[in-house]
Amino acid sequence: MLTPLDIENKKFSKQIMNGYNVEEVDDFLDEIGIDYAKKQKEAIEATRQVEELKASLEHYKTIEETLQNTLLMAQSTAEEVKNVAKQKADQIVNEAKSSTQKEVDFLQTQIIAKKKELEDLQKQFDIYKAKMESLLISQLELIKEINKNDD
Repeated sequence: MLTPLDIENKKFSKQIMNGYNVEEVDDFLDEIGIDYAKKQKEAIEATRQVEELKASLEHYKTIEETLQNTLLMAQSTAEEVKNVAKQKADQIVNEAKSSTQKEVDFLQTQIIAKKKELEDLQKQFDIYKAKMESLLISQLELIKEINKNDD
């Protein structure tokens, strides 16, 4: 492959009458033409490759941007899901606390009612016991009276 220095340093032998040797000049021009055609093809191929690489780069930039947007959307969605789950969990806990408190209140009311009922029954039993005791005493007195009369 010729270099620019080769072209610059190329010397043609001179013919006495017509100047440079026509054959040498034609051969050199042919060689330059072939080399120039190669360089032109290489330049076209390099340009084509650069364009392909640019297109690929744009494609990958688009993919990267899409991935970044998808990642941001996924992070945002994850945050939303997390917040909704936390809200639902808080709601469930609050409902459970409320329900439990209602049950505790209900049971405390029942305990108070049962204690009152027990107290009432104990009072009735004490009254019954006192009446029975009184009845037994009166019956004992009556038996004593009968026994005195029999003597």
